[in-house]
Amino acid sequence: MSDPVNRFLGDTPGRTIIKLIVVCLIVGFVLAFFGFTPDNIVDSIRYWFLDLWYNGFRALGRVGNYLVLGAVIVIPIFLILRLLSYRR
Repeated sequence: MSDPVNRFLGDTPGRTIIKLIVVCLIVGFVLAFFGFTPDNIVDSIRYWFLDLWYNGFRALGRVGNYLVLGAVIVIPIFLILRLLSYRR
């Protein structure tokens, strides 16, 4: 039972927990030095997803505009070419 857990974690569970605590302390110190807080990070991630959501729909609206703009030129040319090839 212990061998699959050790293989998954890469070491014993106790040593893995100690390593994770040390890495968390180092990363936390560096982030605090640069002025980051957990609230800032969570809010930044949340705003990033919201911005992606809203801009994604705005981009789809622009794609629709480009589609209609191109269709104004392409569809009549397509119809004219089809009519000209139909006579042959």
